[in-house]
Amino acid sequence: MSLSSASSFSSLPHALGPLGWDGAWEAEFAPYAEQGLLPGRVVRVDRGQCDVMTAEGIVRADTAFVTPHDPLRVICTGDWAAVEAAGNPRYVKAYLPRRTAFVRSTSSQRSEGQILAANVDHAVIAVSLAVELDLGRIERFLALAWESGAQPLVVLTKADLVPDPVTLSHLVQDVETTAPGVQVLTVSSLTGEGTDVLAAVVAGGTSVLLGISGAGKSTLANALLGAEVMEVQDTREVDGKGRHTTTTRNLLALPGGGVLIDTPGLRGVGLWDAEGGVGQVFSEIEEYADRCRFHDCAHQSEPGCAVLDAVASGALPERRLESYRKLLRENQRIVAKTDARLRADIRRDWRMKSAEGRANYAAKHNGRF
Repeated sequence: MSLSSASSFSSLPHALGPLGWDGAWEAEFAPYAEQGLLPGRVVRVDRGQCDVMTAEGIVRADTAFVTPHDPLRVICTGDWAAVEAAGNPRYVKAYLPRRTAFVRSTSSQRSEGQILAANVDHAVIAVSLAVELDLGRIERFLALAWESGAQPLVVLTKADLVPDPVTLSHLVQDVETTAPGVQVLTVSSLTGEGTDVLAAVVAGGTSVLLGISGAGKSTLANALLGAEVMEVQDTREVDGKGRHTTTTRNLLALPGGGVLIDTPGLRGVGLWDAEGGVGQVFSEIEEYADRCRFHDCAHQSEPGCAVLDAVASGALPERRLESYRKLLRENQRIVAKTDARLRADIRRDWRMKSAEGRANYAAKHNGRF
C-alpha cells in the first residue's frame, strides 16, 4: 500500500465514522486496502454509475466490474465499496459482504428480486394519517423489513391532521396490534411533534425510509436533516396520494448522528422469499399454531385448531388470519417461481392431497352404499 493510500486509510475513523464505518468493516476491507483501493459508502446509484463517499470526499465511479446477472448482487445504496484511488473514470472493484439487505420482488413477469438498500439497521415505515389506514399494506412492509434483518419502526406521519387525541390513540392501537414487537411513533413535520423521538431512534445506525408516495417521507427526511434537502410536493386531496418526489435512493448523514437512506415511493411491495418475516409479523398466530392438535395444521377446518379457536373466541381478528394466509400464499408463489425443486415439491404435495381426497371420497362412497 502506498504512503498516500496509508494516509487516507488512517483518516477513515474521522472521515467515514459518521457513515457507519467501524472496526469490523475495516477488517473486512483489509485485503482491498493492500491493493491500494479506497473504502467508501455508496450514497447514490444511477445508470451504471454511483456516488461513493470516501475519505477524499464524493467520488463518481463506474460499476461495470460489479454488475452481475443476478439483480440481487448489483451494487446499491448503503453498500461499502472498494474504489480505485485514481483514474478517469474510476471504477468500483468490489463491495463488502452485506450485513442486511432490504429486498422486494419486482412487478415484472420474471418475478426478479430488487434490492432497495444495504447494511440497514432500522427500517422506518412511513404511513400517512391523511388517509384511511391500510393495515394489510403495513403488514406487507413489516414482513420485508423483518426479513431484511433490520429492526422495523412504524411512523404515523401528518399527526396534526388527527387533532382528536382519542381518535389518534385508537389509530395507534390498531397499528400496534398489526405490528407486534414494533415501536409505533406519531409524528408531525408541521408541528415538530415526535421528530425528536424519531431522531433519537435513528441516531444509532443506518435507517431506510420506506412508504408509498404521499406518505410524507421527503418531509420527514427534511425534518430529520434540519434543512430543506429533499424536494416536497403536495398530495392529491382526492386520495391523499403523491407523485414520486424522490426518484433515486439517497444516503444522507443526519446532524444528530446516524445515516438515512430515502427511497422513492413504492407502488408495489411484493414479497421476496420472506417466510421468516411473515412469521415475525404474525407472531401471535404462530404461537397459537404451536398449540394445534396437528403439527401440519393448515388452520382451515381441522379439529383441534388453536388458531381457529382464537378467531372464534375473538382473541384473534379474522382479518389478521386472512392477511397471514394471503402473504404466505404470495410468498410461496414467488419462491416457487425461482426454485424449481420447491416447485416440484409443491406439485408432489398437490398430487398427494388429491389422491388422499379421492381415497377419502371413495371410502365414504363405499360406506354409504
